[in-house]
Amino acid sequence: MTIQVGDSIPAVKLMQGTAEGPKETSTEELFGGKTVVLFGVPGAFTPTCSAKHLPGFVTQYDALKAKGADVVACMAVNDAFVMAAWGKDQGVGDKVVMLADGSAEFTRKLGLELDLTARGLGVRSQRFALIAKNGKVTHVAVEAPGAFEVSTAEAALAAL
Repeated sequence: MTIQVGDSIPAVKLMQGTAEGPKETSTEELFGGKTVVLFGVPGAFTPTCSAKHLPGFVTQYDALKAKGADVVACMAVNDAFVMAAWGKDQGVGDKVVMLADGSAEFTRKLGLELDLTARGLGVRSQRFALIAKNGKVTHVAVEAPGAFEVSTAEAALAAL
C-alpha cells in the first residue's frame, strides 16, 4: 500500500555518496525532528529527472527553506556512486541530499515501486514528492505514469 498522510516514514538504511565514499544514513536520522521534502525519481541521469525534476528543487531550495524545510532530499533506486555523480553533474552542492536506495527497500516500504523490468530498468521508484514533519507524512503526491505535475518543486513549495 502506498504511504499516506499521517503515516510514519519507515525505518530503513540508505546510502549517500560523499567525497570519502559511500556513507550509510538512516531514515530516523534524516527525518527525526525535521521537516523534510523528499522527492523520488525513476532514475539518475534520465531525461525528465535531469532536465526538470532535480533542477527544480535546486532552483527552489531557498524558497523551500524559507517555508520551513530543514532538508531537501532526492531519492532514486540507484547506487551511492551514481547519485553522487548525478548530484555533481547537476550542481546540487549542499542544497539537495542525494539518497541511494540501491535495492529499492525504502521504495518498496513506501509502496512506491515501479516495475520497469520490461524496459530493462528493473524495479525503480515512481516519481513522487512527500513532506514529512518529525517522521510523519504531511503531504504525498505521486505522479501518474508519464506525468510531471504534482511532484514538482513548485507543488511541494505550495504544500509546505
